[in-house]
Amino acid sequence: MTYKIVLVEDEKDLNDLIKMYLEKAGYEVISYLNGTDAIKNTKIDAHLWILDIMLSDDISGYDIIKEIRKTNEVIPVIFTSARDQDLDKIIGLELGSDDYITKPYSPKELVLRVNNIIKRVYANDSKKVTYDKYVIDIEKRTVFLDDKEIVLTTLEFDLLYMFISNKNKSFSREDILNIIWGSDYFGTDRVVDDLVRRLRKKMSKLNINTIYGYGYRLV
Repeated sequence: MTYKIVLVEDEKDLNDLIKMYLEKAGYEVISYLNGTDAIKNTKIDAHLWILDIMLSDDISGYDIIKEIRKTNEVIPVIFTSARDQDLDKIIGLELGSDDYITKPYSPKELVLRVNNIIKRVYANDSKKVTYDKYVIDIEKRTVFLDDKEIVLTTLEFDLLYMFISNKNKSFSREDILNIIWGSDYFGTDRVVDDLVRRLRKKMSKLNINTIYGYGYRLV
């Protein structure tokens, strides 16, 4: 799973540098150079925010976190500031920040702090996979789309898990019968077509290709 970081830093060179380090660490990064643009996008689907407290326009990092917390009370936030003052740290903590780092700082140190927070906050996400906008929890056997659960039957989830775990692999109808129903199943392979049809209906964004005369493949 790729985690998305939102970076708000008005020093362009530093913004570009931090973005580069985070991307090298495997993160997807959305960056803003001012508070005005950032505060308009606080509902963005992200996993962590990095906020400079003192920005060049009239909107501060404090204003942005207040807006974030109106709709999301749990997303982690790291504050950065050129001022090493206890008051800034206290205010940041009171507003719900998770960490505070003083400028100048090493980009590697910031990446390490991001890594630690991501591991702590999203420790259970290793059991989740995504496909398009679907979030699939393998352990809980749940599927969500835009925070709304899609209820699947046991066989429907088994079929979904088979496809997700073997993306781009072709399965014959006999293969699917053996995997989903078991090798001792006696009956027509038309049940496979019916199960695929039901899964497609509930999860229309799944790109399940029909291989005529053979079976199916998820791409």
